[in-house]
Order: sequence, then structure tokens, then C-alpha cells
Amino acid sequence: QVQLVESGGGLVQPGGSLRLSCAASGSIRSIYAMGWYRQAPGKQREQVADITSGGTTNYLDSVKGRFTISRDNAKNTVYLQINSLKPEDTTVYFCYADVMTGWGTREKYWGQGTQVTVSQ
Repeated sequence: QVQLVESGGGLVQPGGSLRLSCAASGSIRSIYAMGWYRQAPGKQREQVADITSGGTTNYLDSVKGRFTISRDNAKNTVYLQINSLKPEDTTVYFCYADVMTGWGTREKYWGQGTQVTVSQ
């Protein structure tokens, strides 16, 4: 069993910053890509950013320059630094990890989601 636990969401004013964290634990042999999605009510889920085990990153065009993804492989943790927050960034953010489990199977696991609300 593999679990992903997210933290760091909350209420922030426009222009503010947040740092989301997502820690994977359980029967993990290795983790390939890790990343973040977001999904607002009534909208399609969109991938915000991802990062390979080697540190190569990709970003949704609309967040480039404001969002920074990073990971600590020793801690099986991925981070998302969000700066210059806008009201349209308000939604639930989900992390994922592409995991080779201790049983030798490769599966994608998801966090429970963390709410980010940008408002005065």
C-alpha cells in the first residue's frame, strides 16, 4: 500500500504565496514522475506541473513563472511553490506519484487533495 499525504493549502490574498507538499509513504521501491493537478468545479482536471526523478520539470503554460515544482527523493516528497496567486488559481490541488511498488508493480497514486483559495 502506498499513501500520498498533502499539506500546505489554505486561504491567501491575491499576490500571496503558498507552498504545497506531498509526501509518499508505504511500500515504495522507487518513484518515477511526481506532479500536481488541479480541478475546479465544473471544469476539466488540468496538469499543473510534473517533475521526473532526475529533476526535469514541465509546467502548464498559464502557471509558468509563478509555480515551481521540486522534489526531495530521499523523502519521497514533491513540492509546489505558488507565487503571485490569482483568484483563478482557487481550486483543489491533487498530487500524484508514479510508483514502482515493493511488489514490483508500477502504479499511479493520488493524494487526497488540498484546497487553495485566493481571495480578499
